[in-house]
Amino acid sequence: MNAVEFRNVVKRFDGVKVLDGVSFEVKKGEIFAIIGPSGTGKSVSLKHIASLLQPDSGEVWVSSGKIGYLFQSGALLAWMTLKENVALPLIETTSLSDEEISSRVSSALEAVGLSDAAEKYPSEISGGMQKRAGLARSIVRDVSIVLYDEPTSGLDPVTSATINDLIVRLNRERGITSIVVTHDLASALKFADTICLIEGGRVAQCSTPEDFVKSENPVVREFLAAIKGEIL
Repeated sequence: MNAVEFRNVVKRFDGVKVLDGVSFEVKKGEIFAIIGPSGTGKSVSLKHIASLLQPDSGEVWVSSGKIGYLFQSGALLAWMTLKENVALPLIETTSLSDEEISSRVSSALEAVGLSDAAEKYPSEISGGMQKRAGLARSIVRDVSIVLYDEPTSGLDPVTSATINDLIVRLNRERGITSIVVTHDLASALKFADTICLIEGGRVAQCSTPEDFVKSENPVVREFLAAIKGEIL
């Protein structure tokens, strides 16, 4: 069963097609990586899944369930502690008791390894910890889908590996469908079940990592050649 389907989706900005007939399927419970050059519609695709954008034509189908969104910046509120940041979605969208909210927040922070930092403010922690706190906020509502927008952008390799491991662990332990927009093909080849290359607003290929690196598709070969040094 599919968690998300794009059916010939077209999106224009100022008359320019950013998505030009995009179609793909994301199965429930998989890690689906969307890769491609900058400006090719990767993040725009995520925003359609989250209903932040609507297609000019075509359809975006999303299965029932809650969606979490990890923004590229982490998007934490500077004047709130990590605990307060993570609690915010529950306070705004549910009628849970303070005790239940506290329990869920503690569970989410524990899941990303930040139990000891609950009382800290964003300015007091590293960029990697801010991403993890943003991830805790994304999953605190018991979501079934998490959208990741460049989750390792600006992070060092060790911290990036920690984030990638978290994506895999949350996917495996909680059955979360993970849709990851990333420029980091080397990581995507390790953690993704499916890799979807979007080039020029169109899907060049969606396949397993194994089939992706073996592909004879000239667009895929060109993309792989351009970043060969990153995946050796």
